[in-house]
Amino acid sequence: MSQKTEQLNELIAIIRDGQRFYEHAHDEIDNEQLKALLREMAEAKHQIIQALAVKVAANHEAPASSGTLVGKMRQAYADARATLSSDEEATYVAQLEEAEDRILEAFEDALESAQPDVQALLAVEMPKVRECHQRMSALSKKMQ
Repeated sequence: MSQKTEQLNELIAIIRDGQRFYEHAHDEIDNEQLKALLREMAEAKHQIIQALAVKVAANHEAPASSGTLVGKMRQAYADARATLSSDEEATYVAQLEEAEDRILEAFEDALESAQPDVQALLAVEMPKVRECHQRMSALSKKMQ
């Protein structure tokens, strides 16, 4: 596997963690307005994954199909905290904000070290990543 494909697949796995976490949180909460936001965020992650997967496939490689251990651990931690918390929604939002931090950091790191064609792709997707990060950050601050 080429370095380019490895880097893209790592990003796909990290973003897939976020997508699955949003879907899971959506299923765990009752607030319809928040559920709608979580659906939007999961869809944004899906779109980014698709864009990166096209590039991986163009290199005749298979896109990552799973997430990461860190992502699974974060989701389990959020579930445990939500169970113990008096504000389940705020707990999930805070943990989703941390997932967004991880995605943004991974994208920024990849932008610095990627080959030019991958940098161009990441630059196109970066506004979506930043918007998702900003939305969850703002919501988390509002819920504190």
